[in-house]
Amino acid sequence: MAREATQQQRSGQGCCGSCVSYFTSAKFLLYLGHALSTWGDRMWHFAVSVFLVELYGNSLLLTAVYGLVVAGSVLLLGAIIGDWVDKNPRLKVAQTSLIVQNVSVILCGILLMIVFIYKADLLTMYQGWLLTLCYILVITIANTANLASTATGITIQRDWVVVVAGENRSKLADMNATIRRIDQLTNILAPMAVGQIMTFGSPVIGCGFISGWNLVSMCLEYMLLWKVYQKTPALAHKASSKTEESELKQLNVQKDGEVKPTEGAQLIGEKEVAIMSPNPEEEEVSCLSRMAEPFSTFRDGWVSYYNQPVFLAGMALAFLYMTVLGFDCITTGYAYTQGLSGSTLSLLMGASAITGILGTVAFTWLRRKCGLVRTGIISGVAQLASLVLCVISVFMPGSPLDLTVSPFADISARLFESSPLPTMAPEGDLLEIPFTTAMSPLVNGSTSDPGLAPDSVPLISVSLLFAGVIAARVGLWSFDLTVTQLIQENVIESERGIINGVQNSMNYLLDLMHFIMVILAPNPEAFGLLVLISVSFVAMGHIMYFRYSHKVLGRNVFLCCTPELKPVANDPPVSDASSV
Repeated sequence: MAREATQQQRSGQGCCGSCVSYFTSAKFLLYLGHALSTWGDRMWHFAVSVFLVELYGNSLLLTAVYGLVVAGSVLLLGAIIGDWVDKNPRLKVAQTSLIVQNVSVILCGILLMIVFIYKADLLTMYQGWLLTLCYILVITIANTANLASTATGITIQRDWVVVVAGENRSKLADMNATIRRIDQLTNILAPMAVGQIMTFGSPVIGCGFISGWNLVSMCLEYMLLWKVYQKTPALAHKASSKTEESELKQLNVQKDGEVKPTEGAQLIGEKEVAIMSPNPEEEEVSCLSRMAEPFSTFRDGWVSYYNQPVFLAGMALAFLYMTVLGFDCITTGYAYTQGLSGSTLSLLMGASAITGILGTVAFTWLRRKCGLVRTGIISGVAQLASLVLCVISVFMPGSPLDLTVSPFADISARLFESSPLPTMAPEGDLLEIPFTTAMSPLVNGSTSDPGLAPDSVPLISVSLLFAGVIAARVGLWSFDLTVTQLIQENVIESERGIINGVQNSMNYLLDLMHFIMVILAPNPEAFGLLVLISVSFVAMGHIMYFRYSHKVLGRNVFLCCTPELKPVANDPPVSDASSV
């Protein structure tokens, strides 16, 4: 009896010890810091657009300007931000971007509170120019916060995660999937929380709450980053280019004649060597050449991205952003015109979050069974198969598709009347733009046409549309995680920042193209055409990925799934190509 009691006591201590060990590990602390950061980001991105609409008298102009400034800034500065991440110590980059992001949000919240309280007085001072200056400051500071958030996402999700996982690719896949699950949950819960505060309180209370949250969150995240840094000594140093080249050759077994992972690093590698060994002539660099340095960084970053072996995989992911088949204001506004209520839409968004989480679970299981590259192929097939329902919905009863109506009619009138607005969404999510003809029902709570009877519209078409969109999230998020890990594994350490910065810029570029597509064809009769164009771009993206997978696996791409070998401690992990 005494021996059994001793064994039970030891097992209890072992269970408690393992729990304590997990909750104090670098991996869990990284999850906790990411959850705090993402929660604050989601609250801010949801609230800032509402605040700007409130400030400008329920007009969408300020939000449109803010969205364009944010998207344009990331598009132009993505490579430069990534280059800054690469050239500075990890802890400095993480702490600096964290402080800049949260301080900017705090200052913006305080400024918005002042404007809300004293708006009437500011409107009469200097003929309203002081209020205009406040608007400019709000948009500028908010844009600064978003750029800092981009830097934080690159350094934590694309670099720190890889170092914390070490050489264990299965651990890296699990960490990527867990981080994406956190994103999915906070994307639903955070806007709901701040929305309740703004509904039962006021915009001023909402601004104060978000500012206070970011102040507390900044201190906690700063402490968590320091703890993760202490528990992971590898974060303290970055390997040299030559060392990284040899490590990549071990991690990725390349066939003869195949593009090597380090060939894309040639331009930036030469640039770093030139910086480390300056000559007397370079000491007299003119002011003009220093001003041109960001432009050369921008050029070198895009050229290096093009030369990466995972270029086609990155382009495939970017093409998925050229779509209206997401839960942004375009699709939800269209659904409202087809008779779906706000409560139904909220339930559909919840279902979308659940299928997104299922996609992260499917990714980890498929990667273990079939390997990373084949996981992308299977995910792409699953997404395209689901989107077939969206294509069918275009031709079903209840679809407003009418090709006899010009999609470009009265574009100028619509632009001046409703000002379609792109608003920035957090990294890894699609941008949001209100559907021009359906925004007023969502804002005012009634349809723009008093004679419209939503209940009379057949729901077959819109039901198939959302069934396809929700089902496609499984393949979408599994594919997103596949490409993310491919970039993590195949880009050398000294270029992770700039390559991921360019990838973000590419995502924004395709997303802006889908905004332009909606602006050119804003009427509901043309939405079916937008659906077909969106599915075509998704298909083209997956064709690019299939081309990439064929280059990596060759004829073995069509073989049945083979389990990936489990990496042994202190041994380099096995690549997809070598596991066949």
